Amino acid sequence: PGGSLGRRLLTTVYELMHSGDDIPKVLEESHSSDVIREISKKRLGVTLVTDQTGKLKGLVTDGDLRRIVEKGKDISQMKASSMMVKNPQTITKETLAAKAVQIMEEHSITSLIVTNQGEIEGIIHLHDILKAGVV
Repeated sequence: PGGSLGRRLLTTVYELMHSGDDIPKVLEESHSSDVIREISKKRLGVTLVTDQTGKLKGLVTDGDLRRIVEKGKDISQMKASSMMVKNPQTITKETLAAKAVQIMEEHSITSLIVTNQGEIEGIIHLHDILKAGVV
């Protein structure tokens, strides 16, 4: 149970996810500077985008920002709602961390939003899973 096989078979997303104030979040009307600040501050390369009630609307990654700039768009006047990816991948906290890695690999992403019936509970990053020795 204490070895690598045990970690792979027993470690859940809940044990490794970021929660509470550690979740990078901005409102959908937030300006690009706030989006960049939140991504940098929380150091996960991503921020969730929510409405006033805290309902998940999308997410913005540092890669999304780079792609917008590469297209020649001026992000200085953009709001989070116009930069975000809608319907991001989510997972539940009870899911095994090994399954989270599989989902990340399938979708070529490095983070999953942890939800429970649509409510945001946390976020898990691939580096969290690697540090825990799950893979």
